[in-house]
Amino acid sequence: MPAPSHRRSLRKRRALVVSAAAVAAGAAAGALVMNANAGTVDLYHQTLAAKDGWASSGTGTTGGAKADAAHTFTVSTRAQLVKALGSASDTTPRIIKVKGTIDANTDDSGKKLTCAEYSAGTGYSLPAYLKAFDPASYGRAKLPSGTQETARDAAQDKQAKNIVFKVPSNTSVVGVPGTKAGITGGMLQIQNVDNVIVRDLTFSATEDCFPQWDPTDGDDGNWNSEYDAVTLRGASHVWADHNTFTDAPRFDSANPAYFGREYQVHDGLLDITKGSDLVTVSYNQFTAHDKTMLIGSSDTDSTGKLRVSIHHNVWRGITQRAPLARLGQIHVYNNLYDTTKLNGYAPQYSINSRAKAQVVAENNYWTVPSGGKTAKLLSGDGTGSIAGTGNLVNGTTTDLVAAYNAAASKKIKTTVNWTPTLTAGLEKSAKNLPTTLGTTTGAEVLKES
Repeated sequence: MPAPSHRRSLRKRRALVVSAAAVAAGAAAGALVMNANAGTVDLYHQTLAAKDGWASSGTGTTGGAKADAAHTFTVSTRAQLVKALGSASDTTPRIIKVKGTIDANTDDSGKKLTCAEYSAGTGYSLPAYLKAFDPASYGRAKLPSGTQETARDAAQDKQAKNIVFKVPSNTSVVGVPGTKAGITGGMLQIQNVDNVIVRDLTFSATEDCFPQWDPTDGDDGNWNSEYDAVTLRGASHVWADHNTFTDAPRFDSANPAYFGREYQVHDGLLDITKGSDLVTVSYNQFTAHDKTMLIGSSDTDSTGKLRVSIHHNVWRGITQRAPLARLGQIHVYNNLYDTTKLNGYAPQYSINSRAKAQVVAENNYWTVPSGGKTAKLLSGDGTGSIAGTGNLVNGTTTDLVAAYNAAASKKIKTTVNWTPTLTAGLEKSAKNLPTTLGTTTGAEVLKES
């Protein structure tokens, strides 16, 4: 089997619904939730609670909570979303309420756009591209270059201009409960900005029409796609909460193969790279995907950053990177990992600690089907660390690092250089997670009253 590629492709918040009696008693109108630390708050103005993971550090994460009426938007189309986001350099606090599902692959009038329309006028065609870079004639020593690669890049740029949504600082993007709120086919790009909240959204079918062939990637080359559903690049103070991430409706099993390698149209679901820092990822569902979450784009991404808390999420039907961590201080706790093969996605590993990453993984729960191996729940390159206790496999306390190290030549280290302190909501036992997280995670859980 070819060695897996770890290359970056080119380019406890449980909300308790306020009762009707509380509303009648004079609670503010709108979406109301109860936060154990903050009392009754409006869903769209809700901020991250104190000590809730790395994103609560320092100034905390408030998103667009200070937005005025002129910077509070309700959007249902791609064009409306683009207008509401405005300029990525405008730091005015804003709240964007997403009502319904927005199709990123549409024009300003709402007309559906296809891959053929993005490639029109560029000179790109897949058959011509395959002919130009067939390893039998082009070789495997260098990246594609020439007419067809230039055309592919131009077509990809056309798609990117349509489906990449750049989020400014001090912004909350929140789905309107009960409307199936989300973005299909698009990417939220949170780049070189601070203080962003993304909640209650379903991100689906983020697909690259024009993957690039890289014959130098891995043992046999790889097709690399460009877009994550949500990507953090040089971002800080970001809270991603109660979202659902999925490849659906197109699973990887539908991808063809060229040059003996899968023609991969999906990249990451939620990637945290390029020196991003102070991030909390809570109560999300990650499903039906291969390379799910990347922390650190390379072994030299950054030093002193990439501090991420990942808690109370469900990972089901994913292949790898839950997460793959490099360099940073990452706290992974109270998550549920279901490693049963689903929709064609067979698990390789859950957590990968490499490039001296300092991971604390505690009180998580793994379900492993008959025949599954505990030794394959972790992965590493021999330089990363994973500390922590209280992890359960099928209800039994298990030393995951010991199981991995007994079978691996490159051992995972068992000590880290930091101690988590921002741990509000940390549950000391993982035994109830299979029951509780089923109804408290993902989009469409938060409610309006």
